[in-house]
Amino acid sequence: MTETTTNGVNGKGLALIPKAEGRQTLKDFKSDQEVRWCPGCGDYAILAAVQSFLPELGLKRENIVFVSGIGCSSRFPYYLNTYGFHSIHGRAPAIATGLAASRPDLSVWVITGDGDALSIGGNHLIHALRRNVNLNILLFNNRIYGLTKGQYSPTSEVGKITKSTPMGSLDRPFNPISLALGAEAGFVARTLDSDRKHLQAVLREATEHRGTSLVEIYQNCNIFNDGAFEALKDPEVRDSITLRMEHGKPIASATKAVVRSDDGLEVVDRAGVDESRILVHDAHRQDPSLAFALSRLDEPAFEHVPIGIFRSVDRPSYDQLMNEQVELAVSQRGRGDLGDLLLGGDTWRIN
Repeated sequence: MTETTTNGVNGKGLALIPKAEGRQTLKDFKSDQEVRWCPGCGDYAILAAVQSFLPELGLKRENIVFVSGIGCSSRFPYYLNTYGFHSIHGRAPAIATGLAASRPDLSVWVITGDGDALSIGGNHLIHALRRNVNLNILLFNNRIYGLTKGQYSPTSEVGKITKSTPMGSLDRPFNPISLALGAEAGFVARTLDSDRKHLQAVLREATEHRGTSLVEIYQNCNIFNDGAFEALKDPEVRDSITLRMEHGKPIASATKAVVRSDDGLEVVDRAGVDESRILVHDAHRQDPSLAFALSRLDEPAFEHVPIGIFRSVDRPSYDQLMNEQVELAVSQRGRGDLGDLLLGGDTWRIN
């Protein structure tokens, strides 16, 4: 947790509030805006979890920024008493990249949905991930377009009947975890809106990671896609299908286990397999191929679902490398002149 870090900074290198100034509370992070989502929306649970988690960061509110795009989830910045930016559709990662690169003293968060992040914002998302910009991305995945009233989204299953696909969707959906791992993201995790304990545990790990962290949150849209993740919440089956991933521990549920096979990874009945064969999770493995294989285990959907941190590896963040280049250039050449740059040898004047 943040409090255990040394030298007055957290894992992302951000300055902590001196102990003499006291701790902030949940109340400090609630804005005066009326929360306006549909009654029963999973966004309420996520908001409450984040609001109660933020005091743990030990950061001043003015050093925290939430950037969102367009969608139901993107109302998030209004409800937090921090700085915020409600940006344009799909462009939140691009705006957050500029902010994080120019202001390394800030804790920058991106709030986005499956439509906002994976459709019009797809390129912005993958480039933020591959660059390892020092920010946290929370991707609310409800497998539907909620704000525009129930069209299929990039994560909707094949055959989904919606207002825009009355005969069933034809597109094969994105797997956000697989996509992030393919983009070489350093920190990738999945959690659930209604599991506050697990959600906050993942957020703690994400905020200590230097670079981009992507957390996919399964979020229920009770109006246009109610019950999409009901199997993960049903007490009769959830313990059997949920494959909890913790670094250094076997990947298994109450009745199933993950083992290596000739085709990669396989989920088998736990009762019929020797415990020594069960795969022990290594979230810090540099090669992302095993994490990618884990991300494919929920196909077909929800027969068994990996939950937790798929990958957490260290590598230099984009803002760190960029600022090192700037410092090197200044030390070698001095501070540049914008006018000289604009009128340099590569400038052409057309009369």
